[in-house]
Amino acid sequence: MKNQIFGTLQKIGKSFMLPIAVLPIAGLLLGVGSTLTNPERSTLIKEGSFTFRLLSVLTDCGNVLFGLLPLLFAVAVALGLAKKSKEVAALSAVIAYFVMNMAIASTIKNFMDLDKLQQTSGLIGNFLGFENTMNTSVLGGVLLGVLVAFLHNKYYKIKLPEMLSFFGGTHFVPIISSCAAIILGVILAIVWPFFASGIAALGVGIAKLGIFGTFLYGFILRALIPTGLHHVFYMPFWQTSLGGTAEVGGQFLEGAQNILFAQLRNGDVISPSVAKFYSGNYPIMMFGFPGAALAMYHTAYKRNKEKIKGLLFSSSIASFLTGITEPLEFSFLFASPLLYFGIHCVLGGLAFAITYALQAGVGYTFSGGVLDFFIYGIIPGNDRTHWIAVLLVGIVYAFVYYFVFRFMITKFNIKTPGREELVEEVKLHTKTDYLDKKSHTINEPSSTKKTNHDTVSANIVEGLGGLDNILEVDNCATRLRVSLTDGEKIDEALLKSTGAAGVFAKGNNIQVIYGPKVSNIKTDLEEYIQDLEGESKVEN
Repeated sequence: MKNQIFGTLQKIGKSFMLPIAVLPIAGLLLGVGSTLTNPERSTLIKEGSFTFRLLSVLTDCGNVLFGLLPLLFAVAVALGLAKKSKEVAALSAVIAYFVMNMAIASTIKNFMDLDKLQQTSGLIGNFLGFENTMNTSVLGGVLLGVLVAFLHNKYYKIKLPEMLSFFGGTHFVPIISSCAAIILGVILAIVWPFFASGIAALGVGIAKLGIFGTFLYGFILRALIPTGLHHVFYMPFWQTSLGGTAEVGGQFLEGAQNILFAQLRNGDVISPSVAKFYSGNYPIMMFGFPGAALAMYHTAYKRNKEKIKGLLFSSSIASFLTGITEPLEFSFLFASPLLYFGIHCVLGGLAFAITYALQAGVGYTFSGGVLDFFIYGIIPGNDRTHWIAVLLVGIVYAFVYYFVFRFMITKFNIKTPGREELVEEVKLHTKTDYLDKKSHTINEPSSTKKTNHDTVSANIVEGLGGLDNILEVDNCATRLRVSLTDGEKIDEALLKSTGAAGVFAKGNNIQVIYGPKVSNIKTDLEEYIQDLEGESKVEN
């Protein structure tokens, strides 16, 4: 049960990467556009000029991506958790998300006291075209995505009575998802005001911890990276009132990222209480990891230095430019958990605490590399972001990481890259390696299980001339549509024995008529073909 919950959370965290991948371009459009069109920041671009209007377009395009984040998370989670027919889960999530928000708005309108709800600042507003509703933010999107994925995995192969068979299989998923979304919307309309108040109080509690609370955030963030659950941890701070609430430009906002970008767009000084969830990453990504890499190179055995130089250098560049740290980070995690959790995570927490104490206000959309630092720190100006303080901390961190890592590696003889006794091929490990190693220590080897294929799918494949003869499988409302290599190899009698009402062949394009139940037949057939292809690869 524990491993199952961990696995589900890990999949959810992994699915967050889809919408997060949009943030860099959204932040780039918003950061550059809003900064250069702000009259307080730019005197070179005149309002009304072609360049000003073009940059305004970029700003608006960046804004809409941030506004759609809850919907994007709903789709991404449903897509990531769906076992098969993922495109159906994604479409069902889109439909269900709008149904859920309509249910929230309608429940408020018909059953709740709108005036009383509006007394809670920021609770009621307009969202995605719905008036006087509650923006449940990314959390609402994630909840809906999990619900849709659960229903999809349970019902995407459901078989209904013959007269209703058209609505079976994957066609049933958006139907049941929409019905469930109504129920979820009503529940959220009732529960969300209490939840919003509670999470706001929790945010206030963390804020009262001051610098120590910021240290804990940074420490936990780095400690969770090996599991992949760090996305689950930081996202509530980014997108809910746990990360703070503020009124910017006459609009009430919640979530550190939403507030930060609104302040950026509005020309305000970036609030350190909001940016504290971001600024601490820069000293680590841009300076700490390159310092650690240099320490690993200098402590490597002389005979191995040439073999590891390229890997360490390229990984350092990746960390500095983009904030992607996995190759380096997981390699010394493998070599020494003490070095990772006892040194690296502590230094990570301190970086967040120190930058917060220095009132730094540099945000990011991706991971805290120099590209983000330039856009969200340097371009807005030091008077708004205090980016110089972050830079100074980073320079100190380069030396701290270098000397601490060098001392620990030599003192405890840690087998970082290049310190192995015999090195034929030097490898920097990945998160997958870590999780695989962890799973091997927990789970015993299991015997290979042979898939039980249903006879209908087996006969269809044989009737179509065998697996090698099938190029593509699709379906419409009543027919299985198949593209073959050689249409003359089909066996109509065998296909009809599977329940087909008829077979229509035109060259290498075959239509097998099954009626409304064809959706289930196609799903079973695709799974059967995938299993056959998997077995074929193993044998080869």
